[in-house]
Amino acid sequence: MDKNRILIVDDEEELAGIIAEMLNGCGYDADIAHDAAAAYALLAKKSYKLILLDINLPDSTGFEICSEIRRVSGVPVIFASARKTEDDRIVSYDIGGDDYLEKPYSMKELLSRINAAMRRAYGSFTHESTGFGDVVIDTATRTVTKAGKPVTLAQREFDLLTYLCRNKNTAVPKDKIISEVWGTFAEVEPSTLTVHIRWLREKLEDDPASPRYIKTVWKLGYMLEDKE
Repeated sequence: MDKNRILIVDDEEELAGIIAEMLNGCGYDADIAHDAAAAYALLAKKSYKLILLDINLPDSTGFEICSEIRRVSGVPVIFASARKTEDDRIVSYDIGGDDYLEKPYSMKELLSRINAAMRRAYGSFTHESTGFGDVVIDTATRTVTKAGKPVTLAQREFDLLTYLCRNKNTAVPKDKIISEVWGTFAEVEPSTLTVHIRWLREKLEDDPASPRYIKTVWKLGYMLEDKE
């Protein structure tokens, strides 16, 4: 079983994509199913550490899926639904749900609930930490420090930074960075990437005009260089 694998079952395609992108950036490996049939197909092929489950689905309900899962598995299940009645919450717990989160919710709260469920189910659940120089990146909390002091990054800045760190000392073309960080179908101009690189340098480099780590690779793209 992949210790980081999470299944998202939600028919809101855009929301599911945003959640998966956030989780992947935090060290998880997220799969998406938009209906019960796709969820069952994935569950038959893979094992998951947690399932994020909507209630209203086009071909079934999250309650039915949870009931089926509980026949064979104790994997943590977090319901995330626009349904807000007390009865729905009670049913979700009665059939074996571990948590219930009402839509709309923030990505920060969702990540906190997921991390908490992981800790309860599996004890200490560690994520990859990375960094360079005096910069430390905590993917579990999506926080960054420089010389021990917190640095505030926007969501896309954090995603870009962690992507560059995962490809440390490798020159990555601009179009590949945009595809991986913003998404394959995102309409993002290279100038947008340039601006985000500048912001990262201003926040993390001692001399942004002459960066030591976040390097421009002429006629190609960028590289996070850390030879130490």
